[in-house]
Amino acid sequence: MRIALTGASGIVGGFVLRAAQAAGHAVTQLDRGSGFQLGDAPDLGGHDALIHCAFAHTPGRYRGGEGDNPEAFLRLNGDGTRRLFDAAARDGVDRIVFLSSRAVHDGHPAGTALPDDLPARPADLYGQVKADAEAHLAGLPVRGTAIRATGVYGLRGKWHDLFTDYRAGRPIPPRIATEVHGDDLAAAVLLLLTQPDPPDQVNCSDLILDRHDLLAEVRALTGCPHPLPARADPAPLRVQTCDRLRAMGWQPGGMAKLRATLPGLLTSSLPQYPRG
Repeated sequence: MRIALTGASGIVGGFVLRAAQAAGHAVTQLDRGSGFQLGDAPDLGGHDALIHCAFAHTPGRYRGGEGDNPEAFLRLNGDGTRRLFDAAARDGVDRIVFLSSRAVHDGHPAGTALPDDLPARPADLYGQVKADAEAHLAGLPVRGTAIRATGVYGLRGKWHDLFTDYRAGRPIPPRIATEVHGDDLAAAVLLLLTQPDPPDQVNCSDLILDRHDLLAEVRALTGCPHPLPARADPAPLRVQTCDRLRAMGWQPGGMAKLRATLPGLLTSSLPQYPRG
C-alpha cells in the first residue's frame, strides 16, 4: 500500500512510520523535512491511504497547546486539517486514518465510561479542534476513521521529570492515567487500513497506570530507596473501552509491554542504589 503520512518526524508519526515501513508499505513522509506544513493541500494522487498525525502546538503541550495564539492554532490544526482531508478526497485517496484524542471526551462528567461510539463533548480548544476534524472526515466520501488515542509512551522523554523527581527524593503527588505504547497505537492505525468497512471512530487505550505502580517498577529496576507516592483515586478517571479495535484482533501489550519498555526509558545516567 502507498501511504501518505503527516507528522512522520513527530512522536506518534515516528511510531507509525517505522511500523508501516516494517510491514512493507511505501510511505511518503509529509513533514517539515519534505517541505509540508499544515495548511497545505498536497497532490496525493497515486496514494492508497492518508494517515494524519501532524499537529501544531506549543512544545510539550496538547491541551492548552494554543499558547497565546489561538487563531493560529485554529487555522493550522482546524482549517489545515480540513484542507488536507479535502485534498485526499479530491485526489482519490480511498482511506484516511486521523490521529484524534481522548480529549474529545473531556467534557463528560468525571468517572464516565467512554465507549467507542460515545459522541464527542470537548472541554477545551484542543478537544474541539479534534472533534471538528472528526466530524469533517465523517462527511467525506472516503473510508475514514478517527482514532481517539490516550496518553502515549515509548520514548525516553516520557515521564522524565517524574523519574527525576522520584530519584531525587522529592514528594510525588498521586496520579492515575490511561496509557498506550506507541507501537501498539501504530499497530492499531495500520490495522484500520485493512478493514473493508472501518468505523468512523475507535478508541485506543491500554493501561490504567497509577504512578505508585509505575515508580514501583522503577524502584525494582534501580534499587532507589525513596518511598512511593500514595495511590490515586481511580473513580474520577474516564476510561475508554476499545471494543472495536479488539474485535479486529488488536492486542496491546499491557503491563508486560511497559516492563519491557521501561529500561529504555531510563537514561544511562540513572543512579544505581545499593540493595540491602
